[in-house]
This record gives sequence, C-alpha cells and structure tokens, in this order.
Amino acid sequence: MTINLILLSLLAYVIGSIPSGLWIGKIFYKKDIREFGSGNLGATNSFRVLGIKAGSIVTVMDILKGTVATLLPYFFQLNVDHHFWLLTGAFAIIGHSFPLFAGFRGGKAVATSAGVILAYAPLLFVAALVVFLVTLKLSKYVSLSSMIGALAALIISFFMGDWILIILVACIATFVIWRHRANITRIRNGEEPKIKWM
Repeated sequence: MTINLILLSLLAYVIGSIPSGLWIGKIFYKKDIREFGSGNLGATNSFRVLGIKAGSIVTVMDILKGTVATLLPYFFQLNVDHHFWLLTGAFAIIGHSFPLFAGFRGGKAVATSAGVILAYAPLLFVAALVVFLVTLKLSKYVSLSSMIGALAALIISFFMGDWILIILVACIATFVIWRHRANITRIRNGEEPKIKWM
C-alpha cells in the first residue's frame, strides 16, 4: 500500500509538472511565455501573452491537473482513506510550482490548487470561485482575487470540520500569498496591471 501511494504521488507530481502555458505558447503561438509579461508559466500570464482563448485553455488544463492527480487513488482503485487523495493532490501542486519539464520554474499554484479542491470538496471549490470572481469583478486584479479566494477557501473550510482539508488549504493559502509577494508590492505601488475583459 505504501509503495502504491509513493508511486501515485510521483505520478501526480509528473502530471502537475505538465507546463500547459509553456507548451501551448510554443506549439500554437511560437512564443515562450516565460519571456513575456510576468514571465510566469501560470494561467494569468497565458491570458496576458497568448490571449483569452489560450488563457482559458491553460486555466482548464491546470485545474484538471489538480483534479486528475487528486483522484488517482480512486482511478487506480487503491483502498485508502479519502484523505490520501489530498496527498496526491498536494504533489500535483508541487509539480505545477516546480515542474520537472520546465526547469523547476512554474506557476503560482492557484488553478492547480483549485483543481485539487474541486476533486475533494466541490462545494468549497464553488464557494471560493464565487469569491474569486466577485473580487475580480470589483478590483480587476487577478493576483488580489487569487489571494482573497484562497483565504476565503481557508475560512470556509473551518466550517467543514475536516482538519486534514483545513491543514492543506492553510498550506495552499500561505503558499499562494507567498508566491504573490511581488504582486502585493506592485498593488501597493499602483503598478499591478488590471484585466480589461471584465
């Protein structure tokens, strides 16, 4: 059982390491998105550099990485407590942030983390998504919306009484905010770009 979990966790890391934005940019647009915009491999920079269509595809792919990785124990019919789903999901988040296929320089883990929550606690995903979209509509800042969405997910998770989930969401929220520390500085200085399509 332990060996199986280790193998699935490694597979989850590999799935999370798929650099959606990088590959789509290079294959269909002949662009390395690391050389434009924020230089980040995540969905937000894909929107900025490649456009709404490509950005939407990258977002969906990054979410699915987290969802698929979280459900690996289920797909492989591994008879473990469902909390172990969060283990494989966590490895997908690590893979997205430090991808094997992109020099260990990845995205900020927002979409992939959302995919993990979608697989494990769909209602929590929906609630955090609503907070994200409302904040985005009001502020036009993707970075701020991501951080507030992560904090909202943490607050809401406390009412669910699942301490393993709470611990993971707390780690996700902390990591997301840490990865956005440069964005926080730009927001304070009025230099953070706003989206123009909402």
